[in-house]
Amino acid sequence: MKLSVIPLGGTGEIGKNLLVFEYEDSIVVIDGGVKFPDDELLGIDLVIPDISYLEKRLDKIKGVFITHGHEDHIGGLPFILPKLNVPVYATRLTIGLVRAKMQERGGYPESLLRILEPGQPIQAGEIEVEAFRVTHSIPDAVGYSLLSPVGRVIYTGDFKVDYTPIDGQEMDLAKLAAWGKEGVLALLCDSTNSERQGMTMSEKVVGKTLKDWFARAEGKVIMATFASNVHRIQQAVNAAAELKRKVCVIGRSMEQVVRTANELGYLHFPEEDMLVDASAIQDISPSRLLVLTTGSQGEPLAALTRMATGSHRLITVAPGDMVMIAATPVPGNEKLIGRTINHLYLIGAEVVTKDMGLVHVSGHASQEEIKLIMRLTRPKYIIPHHGEVRHQVAVRRLANLLGYEDSQIAMTKLGSRVVLTPDKMEVEERVEAGSVYVDGLGIGDVGQIVLRDRQQLSQDGVVVVVAALTRGKGGANSIISGPDIISRGFTFMKEANDLVEGAKKVASTALESQITQESWEWGVLRGAIHESLSNYFWDRTRRRPMILPVLVQV
Repeated sequence: MKLSVIPLGGTGEIGKNLLVFEYEDSIVVIDGGVKFPDDELLGIDLVIPDISYLEKRLDKIKGVFITHGHEDHIGGLPFILPKLNVPVYATRLTIGLVRAKMQERGGYPESLLRILEPGQPIQAGEIEVEAFRVTHSIPDAVGYSLLSPVGRVIYTGDFKVDYTPIDGQEMDLAKLAAWGKEGVLALLCDSTNSERQGMTMSEKVVGKTLKDWFARAEGKVIMATFASNVHRIQQAVNAAAELKRKVCVIGRSMEQVVRTANELGYLHFPEEDMLVDASAIQDISPSRLLVLTTGSQGEPLAALTRMATGSHRLITVAPGDMVMIAATPVPGNEKLIGRTINHLYLIGAEVVTKDMGLVHVSGHASQEEIKLIMRLTRPKYIIPHHGEVRHQVAVRRLANLLGYEDSQIAMTKLGSRVVLTPDKMEVEERVEAGSVYVDGLGIGDVGQIVLRDRQQLSQDGVVVVVAALTRGKGGANSIISGPDIISRGFTFMKEANDLVEGAKKVASTALESQITQESWEWGVLRGAIHESLSNYFWDRTRRRPMILPVLVQV
């Protein structure tokens, strides 16, 4: 009896979460998230998990179970689910968000979207899956217990222990304790905040802070936060209602989440006419308006960024307006956020960030909460998940403090196969795993070679060499036109005559040295031009532009 736990995403990284549990002929998949590209992934829109391993085992997959509705857990589903065509299980709000997301790319069979209730086991082949409620920064978040003949494995999902949750739905610690008494084989634990001491503050502390800041604002308040943070949005709406402000929602993802959460009863507006359309805000006094928007990470095309640069067609930031960024920067986005903040200050707006007051608290457990879950569940083995390597190491240290040996803790990478039996845990050879890049309508057609070319183009530009050749009898070959030099992103041609003329001579010499041979080949000609110009440009400029020889036979 062996149960394999295989992270195809979400381990050694933040984002694109996807976990695979495999017992004999039964596979259960948890989540299907997305990760946003870093600066090195030029032109890439999204990063999703490589599911090649699952595509080869479609007949074994019994269902996809979703923990909650954040993008790093559901954002990849529109690209993943059509390839699997299996039932999807999640709580009401999460299913609503998944449904809306799938409709953007043609929908998914309604019969395969199934609502589950925490505490009600679902038999997925040989694995019994039961959701348990957790507290997080979005309603209806759950973790999962997976019971197989090998034993029980618990996956916390994203969580924190919030004793005063906004929706009153507390984390089911009693259920975890009961399973701990029965016996838990392994615990997969959220590692995101494992380096932070103490406990994460309750989301409720943000509510009073928001009201205090809103009351200070003389003009309109523009608040940027993660679109899926429904608890934060609810508290902002409550504060706006007390201060008699109308609410306008800007940004496609924010509009979608607010609409879905409102329709399903997870978001409430205290007054019927409180939510106003962006086209009607001209008739509302700025001192009576709250704008909820996307762009808390400084994304170039997000609504807040366009407001800050004066390019948004509906919302204009004016001197005296208050702009609140109620989110923590995702690693790598600090420069983008700083640039947006600078633009806002130049306009004359008042900018409020988490460093100035409690306008944001994390949705992830800190060290004391992680230790609490370990103590309640008493697992035989621990598998840190949902975090970078440093977060995994921090969880291992916490487990060591509680008496666990390193041999009881599995440090995983993408594709690691952790094999559990009732008596031992082993990390076996990795399966096929990695990242798939989404670029426009293309999925997986951009790889490392294309990215390397884009990187070179972004750094040194491109030089195109054009020449026309003719073949003659007995090796009487000749250049009848060119070589001409065209440059983009390398140098300004009109001010580099000497460099360009020198490049033409170098290219001509390289061509003439090859075409004297009666049986010259195009590949050899292009290689000679490339090598000679590459050396020439490096000697003259210390740059290496991409060189593209274009040769035509006449």
